[in-house]
Amino acid sequence: MNHTKTDIPSTINWNEIRSQFPVLNQEVNGKRLVYLDNGASSQMPQIVVDRINAYHSHEHANVHRGIHSLSQHATDAFESTREKVQKLINARYLEEVIYTTGTTDSINLVASSYGRTYFKEGDEILVTEMEHHANIVPWQIIGEQTGAKLKVIPMDENGELIMEKFYELLSAKTKFVSVIHVSNALGTINPVKEIIDAAHDRNIPVLVDGAQAVPHSTVDVQELDADFYAFSAHKMCGPTGFGILYGKKELLDAMPPYRGGGDMIDKVTFEKTTWNDLPHKFEAGTPPIAAGVGLGTAIDYLNSIGMDNIAGREAELITYATGKLSKIDGLRIVGTAHKKASVISFLLDGVHPTDAGTILDKEGIAVRTGHHCAQPVMDHFNIPGTLRASISFYNNEDDIDRLVEGIEYTKEFFE
Repeated sequence: MNHTKTDIPSTINWNEIRSQFPVLNQEVNGKRLVYLDNGASSQMPQIVVDRINAYHSHEHANVHRGIHSLSQHATDAFESTREKVQKLINARYLEEVIYTTGTTDSINLVASSYGRTYFKEGDEILVTEMEHHANIVPWQIIGEQTGAKLKVIPMDENGELIMEKFYELLSAKTKFVSVIHVSNALGTINPVKEIIDAAHDRNIPVLVDGAQAVPHSTVDVQELDADFYAFSAHKMCGPTGFGILYGKKELLDAMPPYRGGGDMIDKVTFEKTTWNDLPHKFEAGTPPIAAGVGLGTAIDYLNSIGMDNIAGREAELITYATGKLSKIDGLRIVGTAHKKASVISFLLDGVHPTDAGTILDKEGIAVRTGHHCAQPVMDHFNIPGTLRASISFYNNEDDIDRLVEGIEYTKEFFE
């Protein structure tokens, strides 16, 4: 995955695409909304909203459990999403696609199931200094229970991993590597293929947190050779409360269930319970069915535009935004990696990020402020947090211009 500029077909009408997102057609504080918080959650196009409403209005029933028509129809709609995910990320087998409640849940599943089974005292788990908390805390919890320790791959002042240190940290004690594909706080695109290959040379499995990668470019899990890959629906034009864990079949087969009850059982007696086959072994209880159906429609929508076209458009916008923001006196961009996705974190001299974000909101401009669930990143740069503008393909140059105007107004306000 790399946000380099690609040729975009001239037939794509980006203004028309923008008009398909109803939330963007509103005012906030009397100003047209400029939504630049896509890293936290993207917006849903009308077609996804309509699909979810149609499910609730005409198709709602529990899945996998009823012989009546409504249940079978709901099951078909719910399970069709699994096939779409398989094709989207190029998983080898359908049963390698596990439904979860999101990236955080996916990582917790692996940490709990794989970690409790295989980690022991003195083992080491490698993560990077730029991880989201969701790819730190689950490993710390399992480490406390098993005696395994966390080791951290450092980054430099550009927000790029120091790969020499990664190779130094790889050792006979390393039993797992878990790495973010794209930094949500800095936009850095990490060399995950190189990391995976190096780990596999030592038979070490690798999990990739792809929450910020899958929505923005083509991801091929077989090409990466990732052992586990996690992402969320709500960052890719889908609903909240739903996510995906991809895992290699042989690893998932060997792992015990993460939760008990519902679809994950085969046979239950008071003496012993046996587990269902993959993928259902890891899908306990009634799932968020409407959200799963919505994700299927979101994938169809993204495919209709083309992931390469989305990557190209976002590359144009991030280049435009970086050029504009770089010219603002007193503005410092945090995270200047050579390979970046559509995220710009920045600071304004003499203005706390929260204060700046509050003024921008008064101008109808939605950006993120704070540590972005990546406190170690902020500690590295010795800052309390940043403002973060995260861009999607439905944004445009006018949004960037409005952001620049808002920043200039914010500077004047505090001066």
